[in-house]
Amino acid sequence: MSLYPVGIIGTGKYVPERILTNQELEQMVETNDEWIVTRTGIKERRLASEEEATSDLALHASRKAIAAAGLTAEDIDLIIVATITPDMFFPSTACLLQDKLGAKKAAAFDLSAACSGFIYGLATASNMIATGMYKHVLVVGAETLSRITDYTDRNTCILFGDGAGAVVLGQVEEGRGFRSFELGADGSGGDLLKVCGGGSRVPASEASISARQHFIHMAGNDVFKFAVRIMGSAAEDALQKAGMTKEDIDLLVPHQANIRIINSALNRLDLSEEKAMINLDKYGNMSAASIPVALAEAVEQGRVKQGDCLVLVGFGGGLTWGASVLVW
Repeated sequence: MSLYPVGIIGTGKYVPERILTNQELEQMVETNDEWIVTRTGIKERRLASEEEATSDLALHASRKAIAAAGLTAEDIDLIIVATITPDMFFPSTACLLQDKLGAKKAAAFDLSAACSGFIYGLATASNMIATGMYKHVLVVGAETLSRITDYTDRNTCILFGDGAGAVVLGQVEEGRGFRSFELGADGSGGDLLKVCGGGSRVPASEASISARQHFIHMAGNDVFKFAVRIMGSAAEDALQKAGMTKEDIDLLVPHQANIRIINSALNRLDLSEEKAMINLDKYGNMSAASIPVALAEAVEQGRVKQGDCLVLVGFGGGLTWGASVLVW
C-alpha cells in the first residue's frame, strides 16, 4: 500500500468573547494576580456564553479551517473532535458538528485523550490519509472547560478556559508534512487529573453533586512534575523518529498549561522563547484546544513559513502525552 505525504492545509480558531481576568478571580477565591502570573503565566481566559456549547465553538473554528484550505464542507471525508467536554455523552460532538457544517459525506467521531487529544487526532487522521482511505480530514480540538471547573477551588479555577482550534489535513508535496508522531499513556496516573462524576463508576446523583465530583480534580504538584519530564522527552523522541535534531526546530507549539512547564521544555531543547508559540497569558489552559489555537495564531501572525520545522507537543489527563514533527 503506497503512503502519501500528509500535512496541514488549513487552520482556524475561535475563542468566546467573554474574558475572565485574574482581577475578577480575586473577587471569587483567595488568590491574586501576581501569584497567578508568577506561577502559571496566565493573565486571563475566555468563557463560553450560556448559549454556547463545545460544538458551537468547534463550528466557528472549523469553518475558518475549511475556508483556509480552499475547500467546502462537502469535501471533508472525516471529522475527528478531540474533547473532554462534549455537548453530551452521545451522539458525539463530531456528529453534531458534521450536521452544523453540512459535511454530508463525512464520517465522524470524538476522541478523548484530554490535553493530548489534538495530537492523537492528528496521528489518526494522518494515517488514514496516508493509506489512501480518506482525502481530507477535519481535526478539531474544542473545549468548554468552564462547565467542569470548580470556581470555589483556587488551585484549578485559575487555569482553565474555553476555545476551539481546527485544522484540515490533506496530501501535500514530497518533503512536506508530518514526519513523525510520538504517543504515550500511563493509566496508573489517572487519579491525578480527573472528573469522576457522571460516568458509569459514579453516576450523577444528589451525593455526587454535593461532593462536587462533576468538576475537575487535580493533584497539581504531581501533574507538574510529570509534565516537566514528559514535554521535553516526547519532543526529543518525535525528533529522533523523524531523523531530525533540536537544531532543526523553527517553531515549538506546546500545550499551553503553565509557562514554567513550557520553559522547562525550551531549556531541554536548547530553544529561546522566541522559537515557541506562547499564548496562555490570554487563554489559559484550553485542553485539547490549546495546541490548534496556538498553531492557528502562529499562522495568522506569519510565524510559520513553507519549509519550517514545527514540533507540536502536549500532555494531559490519562495520563497521556503526544508529540509530532511537521514540515510546513
